[in-house]
Amino acid sequence: MKKVLAWTVLLVLVLVIVIPILVIGGFHGEPRQGGSAKMAKGDHIIIKVYFHEQQKIVEIKLEEYLKGVVAAEMPAEFELEALKAQAVAARTYAVKNMTAFGGSGLAEQPGADVSTDYKQGQAWINEEALKKRWGSNYAKFWDKISQAVEETSGEVATYNGEFIQAVYHSTSGEKTASAKEVWGFDYPYLQSVPCTWDHKSPRYYDKKEFSFAQVEQLLGPETQVVAAMQNNSSGAMAILNTTESGRVGQIRIGSKVFSGAEVREKLDLRSNNFNVELKDNKIVVNTIGYGHGVGLCQYGANGMAKEGMDYRQIITKYYTGVALKNINAY
Repeated sequence: MKKVLAWTVLLVLVLVIVIPILVIGGFHGEPRQGGSAKMAKGDHIIIKVYFHEQQKIVEIKLEEYLKGVVAAEMPAEFELEALKAQAVAARTYAVKNMTAFGGSGLAEQPGADVSTDYKQGQAWINEEALKKRWGSNYAKFWDKISQAVEETSGEVATYNGEFIQAVYHSTSGEKTASAKEVWGFDYPYLQSVPCTWDHKSPRYYDKKEFSFAQVEQLLGPETQVVAAMQNNSSGAMAILNTTESGRVGQIRIGSKVFSGAEVREKLDLRSNNFNVELKDNKIVVNTIGYGHGVGLCQYGANGMAKEGMDYRQIITKYYTGVALKNINAY
């Protein structure tokens, strides 16, 4: 009787514990190719982030990092599909830099993939700061940001199978700019495309007025702006050429020729899509758009979303010829 009982217990153990373990392990274990496990998926992908304020490198989950990026880079009031497009762009930018995916990492901080300093890449903000910024809207906005990241989990933009340089900006103004006209090097997916969805951006139009002396101080005494303007010199201030997207290519101010990008930087303009005029002994600069103008236009993305377009349509509009892939499949 004892032997029968012992065999019965053993049989139950085999049926209830051992066989299910074998079945589960066989169908859901980590797949291996060429003897090495595939990269961990989803929430398990780790990115090495340099927190510039604390001056330290921290390893955090990629998708959680992205929530802080999307919250910092795009208003939470935007449409969900626009936020999803921002999540895909931000994820693509991050993954392209990650050494785990073949990226070069952050040159300024060896051992880090990206930085929280927007001057070195993408902005990032933590939840405590967001609670102060959003106040009573914190829970609603954080849930919305999280939804945008989670519902696009792992998705990135690629061109010919390679991660793209997923740059973006606030407001393009009529057309985005190509990478070639702004930075001098060409990418087939960073071309100038029409943008008619950002007209309601609060950053769409701006005007600045400068005295002749101010302009000479900002651009340099060698420009001799004051003397040129006082003598009513012909052509003392004129746009010489424009880029494909209508931005200023070269402009003469006083006795010197500048690129549109130089004038934008020195006069602290919102973009290099501007015109200049003389009015009441002042130089008036009218600017359209905000940012370098290349890639995804954030206010344009929101305008597209308001018209019912989804994040896939937004991404493929601003990044020419790209395909969406999932890094979980790499």
